[in-house]
Amino acid sequence: MKSVEYDILIIGGGSAGYACASFAQSAGAEVAIVDAGPLGGLCILRGCMPTKAILRSSDVISLLQRSQEFGLLPVDPKANLSAIIDRKNSLIQEFAEYRIEQLKDKRFNLYQERASFISPTELQVGTDILKARKGFVIATGSQVADFPIPGLKSAGFITSDEALELREIPKSMIVLGGGPVALELAQFYCRIGVDVSLIQRSSHIMSSGDEDLARPVEERLREEGMKVFTGTSISNVESRGEEKIVHFSHEGKEKQVSATVILQALGRQPNIDELGLDLAGVETDGRKIIVDEEMRTSQKNIFAVGDVNGRHEIVHIAIQQGEIAGHNLVHSDKKAKKSDDRLKASVVFTDPAVSGVGLSEKECQQKNIPYLAASYPFADHGKSMCLGEIHGHVKILCDPKSGEIIGAHIVGPEAGELIHELIAVMYFRGTVKDLAEMPHYHPTLAEILTYPAEELADQIKE
Repeated sequence: MKSVEYDILIIGGGSAGYACASFAQSAGAEVAIVDAGPLGGLCILRGCMPTKAILRSSDVISLLQRSQEFGLLPVDPKANLSAIIDRKNSLIQEFAEYRIEQLKDKRFNLYQERASFISPTELQVGTDILKARKGFVIATGSQVADFPIPGLKSAGFITSDEALELREIPKSMIVLGGGPVALELAQFYCRIGVDVSLIQRSSHIMSSGDEDLARPVEERLREEGMKVFTGTSISNVESRGEEKIVHFSHEGKEKQVSATVILQALGRQPNIDELGLDLAGVETDGRKIIVDEEMRTSQKNIFAVGDVNGRHEIVHIAIQQGEIAGHNLVHSDKKAKKSDDRLKASVVFTDPAVSGVGLSEKECQQKNIPYLAASYPFADHGKSMCLGEIHGHVKILCDPKSGEIIGAHIVGPEAGELIHELIAVMYFRGTVKDLAEMPHYHPTLAEILTYPAEELADQIKE
């Protein structure tokens, strides 16, 4: 056993950990990264990138199935799930190899071992004891959460990890959950020919956001043949032969649905197992590591970034948090950088997609923040009508006095791309008047943003 000391020790080489390591090393720090593997991180291996790769295939199938709508001869497209997975794997291998190459760069000291704190200043890594002159960063990400539903474990289920590797199309599937992962995978499997039933506990899918953003997605899913149950309470799960049966209450009645596969997509939880946080003196809230705006834990020399702190399970925010922690460790003698939730953004890659930045109406109401809101439907917008993409709307929230945009949300075509115009306007603290007066090319999807902006601008007193 030997003892080795570095400036900064980072546990986890995913998006948050690598961003922190790269920033700190570029600023002159000697950095070590500890990651037992597989190297690459959740986003690349089992999250953002593989889901977007397979969703592209189901989007193409959906368009082909609508060929007659656009004056084309009808076609009957069939999915080859094994080929879809092969394409996904090829892309992910390329992305992962690039990240692994970065982690193994001579700029860093990489330990492919498990790490556990044995004190607030020491880390057990394999047979070595590692110390950090400036501090530690925990960036271990998240894992699929376990939910104690009676009978679920004995009946058997898959998680998003296995759902991204299936090579034979199931006859039927029950999806438990109504968040981004559940919805994206449910729509994918529905579109490639699986009989899908989705069961959500809350009164609408995407329950943390505004209801009006969820309803157009629910409508589209049902149009595509999915059975969507919201406002439910699951009582138990059982299996009969090859069938798995979920019993639940819905609208005051006891119901059941059966399928050959259950996808448990109820959520993820911070990955803190075997980290020895108790020996490090790091406080948690449940499984979430408690951090302040500087990404600092209850131990001043230990930081936690990305999914493991549970603040926002979004990659670009994890990267920002990693860079904040790196700055505050390297430049401890300078003014600390802090995270800013004002521009927090999110995208759900369903069809229609859902995106948002800043405050929602629900948040404004909960925090008693005054606001004005206006929306405009894609069903009444020329370009979206030409595209045949008429589900959803755009919504803008602004300060009732200054007109500064404090939140914006889109459910509809290219929502994940369109939201960036609103992020840019909000970054510069722009107003609804600014947005309304900005030139927008016609006909484009983006010009729809000016309609609610004009409505709100007319309500702002000069």
